Amino acid sequence: MTTAIESYIFYEIAALLVLAAGVGFVGLLLRQPLIVSFIAVGIIAGPSVLDIARSDEQIDLLAELGIAVLLFLVGLKLDFNLVRTLGPVALVTGIGQVLFTTVFGFLIGLALGLSALVAIYVAIALTFSSTIIIVKLLSDKREIDALHGRIALGFLIVQDIVVVVAMIALSAIGVGGAAAGDENAMTEVMRVLGYGIAMLAFVVFFIRYVASPLVETLSKAPELLVSFAIGWAALLAAIGHYLGFGKELGGLLAGVSLASTPFREAIAARLASLRDFLLLFFFIALGASLDLSALGASIGPAIVLSLFVLIGNPLIVLAIMGAMGYRKRTGFLAGLTVAQISEFSLIFMAMGVAIGHVTEEALGLVTLVGLVTIAASTYMITYSHQLYAVFEPVLGIFERRHPEAEDSGSSDADQAYDAILFGLGRYGLGIASELRDSGKRILGVDFSPEAVRFARGQGFEVLFGDATDPEFLGHLPLGRTEWLVMAVPEHDTGLTHDDPRHTLLRGARALGFTGKIAVAAHRSTTAEKLQAEQAELVLMPYRDAAFAAARMIAGDAPVPAVAVETPSERL
Repeated sequence: MTTAIESYIFYEIAALLVLAAGVGFVGLLLRQPLIVSFIAVGIIAGPSVLDIARSDEQIDLLAELGIAVLLFLVGLKLDFNLVRTLGPVALVTGIGQVLFTTVFGFLIGLALGLSALVAIYVAIALTFSSTIIIVKLLSDKREIDALHGRIALGFLIVQDIVVVVAMIALSAIGVGGAAAGDENAMTEVMRVLGYGIAMLAFVVFFIRYVASPLVETLSKAPELLVSFAIGWAALLAAIGHYLGFGKELGGLLAGVSLASTPFREAIAARLASLRDFLLLFFFIALGASLDLSALGASIGPAIVLSLFVLIGNPLIVLAIMGAMGYRKRTGFLAGLTVAQISEFSLIFMAMGVAIGHVTEEALGLVTLVGLVTIAASTYMITYSHQLYAVFEPVLGIFERRHPEAEDSGSSDADQAYDAILFGLGRYGLGIASELRDSGKRILGVDFSPEAVRFARGQGFEVLFGDATDPEFLGHLPLGRTEWLVMAVPEHDTGLTHDDPRHTLLRGARALGFTGKIAVAAHRSTTAEKLQAEQAELVLMPYRDAAFAAARMIAGDAPVPAVAVETPSERL
């Protein structure tokens, strides 16, 4: 009997995965984000259509793990050193957009007949914009490094901070509500508050004394680093749930505890696919819970709230940026990125349902708003330049006569590099040292913790990451870099399909990199293949060294006074 049930669950999950792939393919043809497709999968698989999503416990378990991983990745971005250095435009515009959406969203909710409590929940849910969608669309358009793209990323950091505050507040309200009928309600709230303070103190201690050395040791085995990250997120989520302030906040604190380590980008890149897979089940559970017959009454309010998000959010961003001295074009393009709500909006409302503050109908309303705004804003961001050409004549009121912010201050935010150099061994670090001595700005990348630590000690800007990982490559400032230099050792088998040089060449060009690429090779046959892969310069260390040595012997070139010490030589 047990075997039959397990087999049925397996069949059900298999059917859901196949359905998700099919609907996702249709969504891809329609240029829609996976969030829309996944919610559609839940609706189709739910009781209103096919009724195949019946294993609620198993689906909910995967959904909860997905939320924990998602919030872990959000926390992973909240490096407090980065938060302290937020540009004023990102901070002021982000806070302004959040306050505007909350206040006016609340008033619109009251006008639509929602209760005060439901209206404030809906208003807060409308403030969050989707990091996944914005980064994906801007990356596809090669605008992630543009001024409006960087400002949009600043919005997201501000909104992530709001997520933290909202989660903490909601957890505290939930505890108070659960204990409201108890004579010891205040005692219960204080107990959970004490646990929360203790956990925060533990996280601070972990960040200061444990995180970097522990993660550096684990990074020697990349698979173990990923396993640790997942386990750490699940552990703190479980502790948060056990102590009473929610697994969502626990997962977020797990990410915050690793955000200041030099390995956060590598961890985030490797967990991105797992996050998307697990969130599939959250959206399936959400879509399956929607009763289409009961959503008819929500269509009118959903349209009103959707128009508010699609029009109001871009306008307030445009107005604030204009007042701060930015051009109307920059404000318009940045404003379009916040014309949708986020997966966090749905998670936030689901928490409200679990606490008992809002009903399933309110969750359904926000879900409808999410479907409309995500679908519409995708096309708005994709065709942003065409939209600007249409509305440009009436946008003059949002621009100062002399937009001095872009004329004088925008370049301060640029993080341009003359070269990004992959591989910080003996050869790569020697190249980096010579380039730096000639006045070039270099960003180093290596997958060896020892090499990263040593290069930082030599004063280089360095990231820990894998050049073969497309997710990591997409996070690099390729749009403002002149050269990519690949100085990793050559495989004994020569240039293969999984060779990091092959991956870098293909990946960089696919991401729209228009600069030059230099790649190291030891064999002439490999060099020919690399040139065929559009490498502007192929470095052959032995040949080049022999040429330089001959010039030094002949007296045609100066002899270097000091050799660069590398990690292997030092150790």
